Amino acid sequence: MAVVSSVPGTAAPVSRDQEAVVYNEDVVRLFVIATAFWGVAAFSVGVIIALQLAFPVMNLGLEWTSFGRLRPVHTSAAIFAFGGNALFATSLYVVQRTCRATLFGGPDVARFLFWGYQAFIVMAALGYVFGITQSKEYAEPEWFVDLWLTIVWVVYLVVYVGTIMRRREPHIYVANWFYLAFIVTIAMLHVVNNLAVPVSLFGAKSYILYAGVQDALTQWWYGHNAVGFFLTAGFLGMMYYLIPKQAERPVYSYRLSIVHFWSLIFLYIWAGPHHLHYTALPDWAQTLGMAFSIMLWMPSWGGMINGIMTLSGAWHKLRTDPVLRMLVTSVAFYGMSTFEGPLMSVKEVNALSHYTDWTIGHVHSGALGWVAFISFGALYFLVPRLWKRERLYSLRLVSLHFWVSTIGIVLYITSMWVSGILQGLMWRSYDSLGFLQYSFVETVEAMHPFYVVRAGGGILFLIGSFIMIYNLVRTVRGDLRSEKAFVTPHVAAAPAE
Repeated sequence: MAVVSSVPGTAAPVSRDQEAVVYNEDVVRLFVIATAFWGVAAFSVGVIIALQLAFPVMNLGLEWTSFGRLRPVHTSAAIFAFGGNALFATSLYVVQRTCRATLFGGPDVARFLFWGYQAFIVMAALGYVFGITQSKEYAEPEWFVDLWLTIVWVVYLVVYVGTIMRRREPHIYVANWFYLAFIVTIAMLHVVNNLAVPVSLFGAKSYILYAGVQDALTQWWYGHNAVGFFLTAGFLGMMYYLIPKQAERPVYSYRLSIVHFWSLIFLYIWAGPHHLHYTALPDWAQTLGMAFSIMLWMPSWGGMINGIMTLSGAWHKLRTDPVLRMLVTSVAFYGMSTFEGPLMSVKEVNALSHYTDWTIGHVHSGALGWVAFISFGALYFLVPRLWKRERLYSLRLVSLHFWVSTIGIVLYITSMWVSGILQGLMWRSYDSLGFLQYSFVETVEAMHPFYVVRAGGGILFLIGSFIMIYNLVRTVRGDLRSEKAFVTPHVAAAPAE
């Protein structure tokens, strides 16, 4: 009978033939490099558009560098380029080690997966800059880019499922459940949301299949579940592998991970309509989305508890291991943003928050605090192992990155919270005669100092990413910085006398 452990990669004793498995690490290294590159690119464009909002003169009067063109470049680069490459890198690393099998399809298929996905990113970015999009809520790329991504994604699914099917470990570790749910659901969302009829085979223009309320509902079914499965389920796969490995502790509760997985997968898919409160969407559909969003509190916090409580017996490592500190902080941000999201789905709260900067603050508490921090932790975890280095070049620089980026996040989200609530209150403020008390221009003017603070927070976050790049490059080169004083020895507690 096989021995199953809840510590990933440390399951049953293996036979000699299992020990001889040669993992495909070349493609994982490529995805790690792409993650770091696209991360800096996404954060840089984010800083530019934040400055454009604070100082409109920075739009430069050019259509290609305007906020309207660069905003989808930033969001897609952050989500699909930075986050997507991080998911590819970690999922392909994790599935091989937890299954004790090399990637299905061989190195040629893996290389196609990498270069095919990078080609999609470049095509989408150029489409945004030159205005070749479907002009929907998320400014989706045109039909030929969508078709190419579908091909790449099917190859990804085949490689991942094929690797699991040829596994030598009988147990499928929980991280693989989340990665597989992310891959399958994103495929479904992408195909349904982007159904379109091209005008010609050699032209970029197409007509979407939905219109009006049906299009809005389909877009937010896609949009919210892209958050739920791309930015949540996939990164929870990271959490369930990286935190136990870095803390050298088993997952707090394997039973809780089962409940967490199935409840999250079932509930998330219904929550999209809460983005359409007070619109032409039928009221029952709005209420349905709100109800399922509130129920999402339970599985979301179940996952947060499972991740943080994995440190039971290893809390002292947070003082000496900045990589673990970054991973655990990301889970704390996940808990905070998954509390705030259901709160904002309540109609009465949504009446104040919707269309304001409060939503922007909420999104970035999850994007920067949860997605980016756990991706940073993943890069710090993977690089020494993939390049066979003793350790990272500098743990002090990891700690510096952590604090600089954390301060940047706090400045960003608090300024947007205050700005958003102020916006909402000004928009609904009436004078004694029943007229609106403030013009729209006055509300925009009131946002200026908060936009400046937001841009400052973004700059700090970008600086943190450059610190990480420097640290990782020196690690790859094999450099080691002497930091004996950095590591605080753990002193066992003495009994009271």
